[in-house]
Amino acid sequence: MKSRLILYFKGVAMGAADIVPGVSGGTIALITGIYEELITTIKNINLDLFKSFFASGFKKFWNELNGKFLITLLLGIFTSVILLAQVIVFLLENHEYKLWGFFFGLIVASAVLILKDIQSFNINLAFWVFVGIIAAGAISISNSTNIPNTDVYVFFTGSIAITAMILPGISGSFILLLLSKYEFIINAIKDFELRVIIVFAAGCIFGLIIFSRFLHYLFQNYKNKLLSLLSGFLIGSLIKIWPFRQIIETRLNSDGVEEAVVTQPIIPDLTEANSIGFFIAFSFLGYILITFIQKKSIT
Repeated sequence: MKSRLILYFKGVAMGAADIVPGVSGGTIALITGIYEELITTIKNINLDLFKSFFASGFKKFWNELNGKFLITLLLGIFTSVILLAQVIVFLLENHEYKLWGFFFGLIVASAVLILKDIQSFNINLAFWVFVGIIAAGAISISNSTNIPNTDVYVFFTGSIAITAMILPGISGSFILLLLSKYEFIINAIKDFELRVIIVFAAGCIFGLIIFSRFLHYLFQNYKNKLLSLLSGFLIGSLIKIWPFRQIIETRLNSDGVEEAVVTQPIIPDLTEANSIGFFIAFSFLGYILITFIQKKSIT
């Protein structure tokens, strides 16, 4: 029972990490010593596993699934995500510059630490960093805030975001942020919008079973190139979370409230000195936090 409770709180820590862009649930799993078991458990989820349910019964299926481990961990993750969604929405509405500054620092630190983890960095790997920067930068400046919240797109974001969970150094929330669905999904969780949550969860399950295998293969066989590309993604995405922006186009949402559709990043002037100060201070705090977590993961 004690070991199950400890595993539950490890899940809570993973959930807290994955709801924050720049902090990886995979890194937390690595720090807490469950990363290898988690990856093995995920890889064992396949068609043969479900066939064993009908051929040999629930008990064998449950044991092969490593069900006790998986359910306990998922309960911890879900608890953390549901509780922290309330906090994130409050901060987005009331402390925008502090929160985005914190996220900015987290992502900068993650990019730096991933680059440090690359062995024998050379011009070929620098090319993949550049590709990542260009790709993420292009997405970030595409003014994609008007992407419709269709079931298909929500499913797609879930399937892509969940794959980030198995890689130390990059979080699912970062992917949601890049795909312009971070605030939408966080609000859906906070307000318990069941349809959105079910579609997103279905996408996560699909991505976990299908895409995670491919990503794991890349990580095992092309680690340095993949890390280079990921670090480029992180750097390029910084445009996305830059909070100092000029509104170019607005529209009325379904509640009759005016919201920004097209914005562009700007350099703030001295009239926003307080906001700039908070942004810098919380960026530094985020950077220090990731550095601390990384040191813990290698001790």
